[in-house]
Amino acid sequence: MTPQRHRAATETQRPLDRDPLVTARSLRQRFKSRMQTYGAWISIGHPEIASIFARAEGHFVGVDLEHTTTELSTVQAIIRACHECRRACLPRIFPGNLEAMRRLLDAGADGVIVPQVSSRAEIDRLVIALRYPPEGARSYGITAAHHYGRSFDEYVRAANTSLSLLVQVETVEAIERIEEIVSHPAVDGVMVGPYDLSGSMKMPGALTHPRVMAACARVLKACAAHAVSCGTHLPYPTAEELRTRVAEGFTFLVLGSDVFNLWHRSVEVDAMINACAEHGRTRASRARAARVTV
Repeated sequence: MTPQRHRAATETQRPLDRDPLVTARSLRQRFKSRMQTYGAWISIGHPEIASIFARAEGHFVGVDLEHTTTELSTVQAIIRACHECRRACLPRIFPGNLEAMRRLLDAGADGVIVPQVSSRAEIDRLVIALRYPPEGARSYGITAAHHYGRSFDEYVRAANTSLSLLVQVETVEAIERIEEIVSHPAVDGVMVGPYDLSGSMKMPGALTHPRVMAACARVLKACAAHAVSCGTHLPYPTAEELRTRVAEGFTFLVLGSDVFNLWHRSVEVDAMINACAEHGRTRASRARAARVTV
């Protein structure tokens, strides 16, 4: 190929080809600016579910690897499905699994969500895996993240300032150290985990207990003081609940999930089936009564 033809081919590439981090950078800017941000959540490991969520309103798709058996190759397909729709993808890794974190970033993840973070030292270790030298020790390779080398220079040059790090605060220890956590410069957002938090307080599931609510309020206050985004997960969101959470100070919200959506719908279907069955029994009873009367 002549230099002129090569230049013309390069110029006709899509913007995503030239800048593999355009989606990641846009999302991180939202977190850094504390703009209202919404995410979907995948627990069932299938890229078609990601395609459905990525075409809906919102800004990112979270993929749960903490409580699922989803394989890395499946996550890569999910990431690709999200990027086809210009939607960011943030996998949630298993606590402390830095090797998985590195491989997910190489697969093209736009950042990571890390559960059960309780100290500044833990965040320091995450940064080593998240960032290229000199800020970290992430290794270089020819990977999907930069289109297998086609956008290597662009990716490596901007990855450290484009990939998001969200940490989940889910323990009593994390609440006690919340100031040191939210003040860490690498943290783009803090996600409150009320279920695990209530469990850490030895009252699992008591989400409205005054101690749990006070802990959540403390996280919100610390995030606001340090201009850090603060979010939570709403299993069965409604417009009224969204307005309430935003008024409380949450700047990003994960709305439902594939599992919650299917679970909730299955309960509704159960109710419809039972209602029809009851209607049928009532009609049969009336018919028998009519025959007896005759």
